[in-house]
Amino acid sequence: MRTLGRWIRRALLALVLAFLGYQGWIVGQVLWWKWNPPARTSFMNLRAEELESRSPPVALRYTWVPYERISVHLKRAVIAAEDDKFVDHEGFDWDGIQKAIEKNQKKGKAVAGGSTISQQLAKNLFLSPTRSYLRKAQEALITVMIEALWDKRRILEVYLNVVEWGDGVFGCEAAAQRYYHQSAARLDPTQAAHLAVMLPNPRKYEKTYGPRLAAHASRIQGRMQYSEVP
Repeated sequence: MRTLGRWIRRALLALVLAFLGYQGWIVGQVLWWKWNPPARTSFMNLRAEELESRSPPVALRYTWVPYERISVHLKRAVIAAEDDKFVDHEGFDWDGIQKAIEKNQKKGKAVAGGSTISQQLAKNLFLSPTRSYLRKAQEALITVMIEALWDKRRILEVYLNVVEWGDGVFGCEAAAQRYYHQSAARLDPTQAAHLAVMLPNPRKYEKTYGPRLAAHASRIQGRMQYSEVP
């Protein structure tokens, strides 16, 4: 029994050390990306595998652009559509989370997430689209790291550059080129609102951008003037 107990303690210690080591690696990555553009994210790697398995293979589209070369209209549109309290919260919109829970309970299924831009960025950088309590817990930890180590300007800059905007399309520059054949710096308010409302399901909406989504884009465009941009 003593031998068994010793092995259990060692196994638990090994698990704790592995967990701490993984968290340390993530902190290191977050610190590096504070000043350097991510070459690839977890979401990009997943999509790249899918694209490369096609016949013929398809290349992933991703071009980093600095904050100053992203249209202010897109910044305002994404904040209005995804996280209107972005500059005020510390990573979590507790009111939004509560409303999402109530909406999901009313519908009897998950129809709203309540995730902030910071949480979505944490998921995109390190995790996967799969849903589980363990993944949500890790997402929360990474969100705290990002909020502690980056300012809001950097968070929005990285998010706009790495978020998925279509099948194999990542970041605002690739999206602007894909849908409007121009740079992200030249997006006008209507184009920006169009791109912003695609974010919840970009691979679906690039194929089926119907009247309902167009109406949502119009509402977002009306709210953009109130968005506070870092």
